[in-house]
Amino acid sequence: MLRSSGVLLHPTSLPNGRIDEHAYAFVDWLAAAGQSWWQMLPLGPPDEHGSPYRARSAFAAWPGLLADPAAAVDQAEVEDFAARHAYWAADWAALGGHDALADQVRFEREWTRLRDYAAARAVRLIGDVPIYVAPASADQLAHPELFQSGVVAGVPPDAWSASGQLWGNPIYDWRELRRTGYRWWIERVRRTFELVDTARVDHFRGFVSYWSVPTGHKTALHGRWRRGPGRELFDALAAELGPLHLIAEDLGVITPAVRRLRDELGLPGTVVLQFVLADSVHDPLAMPENRVVYTGTHDNDTAAGWWRTAPQGVRARARRLAAERGIEAREPHRLMVELALGSPARLAIVPVQDVLGLGSNARMNTPGTARRNWRFRLERGALDGELATWLEAVTSAAGRAPTTAA
Repeated sequence: MLRSSGVLLHPTSLPNGRIDEHAYAFVDWLAAAGQSWWQMLPLGPPDEHGSPYRARSAFAAWPGLLADPAAAVDQAEVEDFAARHAYWAADWAALGGHDALADQVRFEREWTRLRDYAAARAVRLIGDVPIYVAPASADQLAHPELFQSGVVAGVPPDAWSASGQLWGNPIYDWRELRRTGYRWWIERVRRTFELVDTARVDHFRGFVSYWSVPTGHKTALHGRWRRGPGRELFDALAAELGPLHLIAEDLGVITPAVRRLRDELGLPGTVVLQFVLADSVHDPLAMPENRVVYTGTHDNDTAAGWWRTAPQGVRARARRLAAERGIEAREPHRLMVELALGSPARLAIVPVQDVLGLGSNARMNTPGTARRNWRFRLERGALDGELATWLEAVTSAAGRAPTTAA
């Protein structure tokens, strides 16, 4: 991967929350701003709270993103789609209703047009693969044998929660998946690469070992670590799909075994500036090239919101690091953007909220909470030419613009 950068914006955060004319305008703005990537969250049908990480299908796209949900679809198109996606189409049709596959045909039309439009402007797409599926999803209902009974997923106590996070997702029966040659995962990743150019693998550490919580507990405190599939899964994926263009989301409780798997696979790990700037021991910008650096992710406060509550020492450190690198930005969000762009990481991704300098009310998600998340929407015209000119200038200065990247 060449040295490059991009912007994180889920399609639901477009002005109309759909892949309509505003999606094409966003691609145009990215190109004008010297950006090579559009990163988004999972594209599946979200849960009742709007979370795309608890989608009703790991394969189907959400028809709520359609610009024209009433577009005509004939039976031949539906049958062709079902034949090309035989592994999962019938499972989704059983849960999604009689028009479920017609909606997938509509999505394929609209998404293909958008992706081709982006590619013609040298903008590529980064998707997201949640490690788990939602309870009672089409996947669990169709393949109950692939999931354990009596336990649910979560993570132990961490920076987000003193009692851990009880996600409640079903946990894979990795022995059964191994027996099938990991077919479900192969088909899932195959589907992912039909829609995007590369993808972030959520909770990568869970493939080494995962936190298993007995059903019925109200917190994740009573869980325990269980061994995951490790490299064997990724070898199976690569054997059938070829080179894996994936990003390892290696945040959380990271052990030497997790780092070893990431490095053996050659996958870039992730670095979040909000986290590393608070590290008083190590140089936060002394990261390897094979990383993806973020000012923050969809789970973090915005850069402006984080700055307001960050300790004075952390803010002073960020100012000092910026000054050492010739960064003159006074606004905290722009300082954070330029620190990310100037880092050694090959890829830098900035949430659109940080490009705009929005406060905590624009935060996408607060982990451990279910309400008032996933609601952020761009205001029409917020991404103007002046903002594109600034971002293109600092991107080019950092050697990340398409014409300067090496």
